[in-house]
Amino acid sequence: MASPSPAPATLLAVCALLAAMALFQGARAQQLSPAYYDESCPHVYDTVRRVIQEARTADPRILANLVRLQFHDCFVNGCDGSLLLDDGPAISSEKNAAPNNNSARGFPVVDDIKAALESACPGVVSCADIVALAAEVSVELAGGPYWRVLLGRRDGTTANFDAADNLPSPTDALNVLRQKFADVGLDDTDFVALQGTTTYSITDPPSAPQIRYRSLYVSTRLERYK
Repeated sequence: MASPSPAPATLLAVCALLAAMALFQGARAQQLSPAYYDESCPHVYDTVRRVIQEARTADPRILANLVRLQFHDCFVNGCDGSLLLDDGPAISSEKNAAPNNNSARGFPVVDDIKAALESACPGVVSCADIVALAAEVSVELAGGPYWRVLLGRRDGTTANFDAADNLPSPTDALNVLRQKFADVGLDDTDFVALQGTTTYSITDPPSAPQIRYRSLYVSTRLERYK
């Protein structure tokens, strides 16, 4: 039997949502461009995709992990790659916060992507953009849609351990979770879609229609993160 496709009304709602998000981002979005690396590192997307495909053969769950990394990175200080910073004299790493410690995964794959890009175009692609690209590629490889990621982010140089320690938690009450999302400008649809990314790795195994349906909504919500 052919798999059901999202209803036309749902697709229209997604298109309207994308248009609204473009307006929502305003001037900040104008500083970014999907063509940012077209001259300086033209094969950035293909490189990211190749490394993730290789990692996927060893761990099929890596796709969900990389989507979750962007969620946890962007929820704190915006999409600045601060989640990747290790402890230092003036840095208390977000990796050690309770929601991330022994939970956030995929860092070695990000390192492998960074190494491959440094070999191809040294000092060009930011780690923040790598995290964003990795999330998009992961959604696509999981059977979801493709979208052109806005690029040109600068890497953060400081971490925010306290904010990372207050990420949405499965132990939070529903009203607390909704408020945490509202505090960063996200609504109930964002809450359901982004929290739902964990179903990539706990469904045994998810069907292709399930993956496509979830990925469609996850992708539109991730685009709110610029």
